[in-house]
Amino acid sequence: MKNITRRNFVATAGAVAAASTFGMPAIAADKTIKVGAVQPFSGGLELFGNQAKMGLDLAVSEINAGGGILGQKVEMVYEDNKTDPKTSVERAKKLIQRDEVIAVSGPITSAARDAMVQTMERGKTPLLYATNYEGGMCNDYLFSFNTVPNQDTAPLIPYLKDAGVGDTYYMFGADYVWPRNMFKTATTMINSIGGQVLGEEYTPFGVKDFSSIIRKIADSGAQILLFALPGADGITFIKQAEEFGLMKNMKIAFLGFAETYLGAFGPGKGEGMYAGVPMVANSTEPGVEEFVAKIRKSAGTDAVVSFYVMTHYNSLIALKGGLEKSGEVSREAAIKGMAGLSFEIPTGPAMITPNDHHTAMNMYIAKTEDGTLNIVEKLGIIKPAEQCSS
Repeated sequence: MKNITRRNFVATAGAVAAASTFGMPAIAADKTIKVGAVQPFSGGLELFGNQAKMGLDLAVSEINAGGGILGQKVEMVYEDNKTDPKTSVERAKKLIQRDEVIAVSGPITSAARDAMVQTMERGKTPLLYATNYEGGMCNDYLFSFNTVPNQDTAPLIPYLKDAGVGDTYYMFGADYVWPRNMFKTATTMINSIGGQVLGEEYTPFGVKDFSSIIRKIADSGAQILLFALPGADGITFIKQAEEFGLMKNMKIAFLGFAETYLGAFGPGKGEGMYAGVPMVANSTEPGVEEFVAKIRKSAGTDAVVSFYVMTHYNSLIALKGGLEKSGEVSREAAIKGMAGLSFEIPTGPAMITPNDHHTAMNMYIAKTEDGTLNIVEKLGIIKPAEQCSS
């Protein structure tokens, strides 16, 4: 992935407003603070869009119940990007120009994020990106609230070796930016522990029959399948892998795994899979228990809560903290205030790095057991690797 060259931040609100390609007026102090959301509510990844919305809605409810931000109420303006990069750009332009949002939450896919970046720059508007991704983004207007590889995958690979799971890998994922770049990074990590990659394979979205690739993976003799196929396709693959018996002879390290997948594979299926995550919903940590209880009170007692809910919640808590730190409500104030911000999230303390705007937070190794996701190792706070090349 190509890094975006970092520019010096324009220091005054007047300069920012003058420089804006969209020529947006300054947001009036007496207006409701609008925050946009470009999330997939259709097109294949709506599962993740709905998780994001639960977290955003709770954050808005709590912020407004506490008096808002600098005395102003917050309002979410949701747009469906249909899991499509082009639509993501169109929706972002609408939110910035017509709705005059102070920031935009989303999207989910790396392709949609990359497509939106220039729009966010031209609009001088921060993008609150709360999805785990492959790393490499360095931009004044992008703030990352989820994980990059050194936080989730780097600790997982040595853990699996030390736990006796194995160190030989087959890598299989969807044919787009995130899996390819994650596997590139993972290969370096596997080599660093003396492991070996025995095969690498990608698939387009929408495949219904994975039998040939499952046989190929089984025949490789790898101990671990490093897996990066999100959404319904990933569920289909795991179901077919279970039927084949693949998981009797190898373990799956599932990149991006969250509670949203639990139960989707069938009773007693999908057991023994590992992931590096920033939150586990059934944790007994007080902050997590309280957070999950609040989500289920607002979204329903059967609501599935994953780290995607938390990271999107965190993004609005950070926006509030950044604006209050700056002491004013503007897009520029949000950017300046969030850079270097320390704030509390359900899993404990978090900090946004001042230069590249990624988030240091507590991390965990988790494993699927007895139909749920459990913490098997607490890793403590892991700072994201520096994403800016200069």
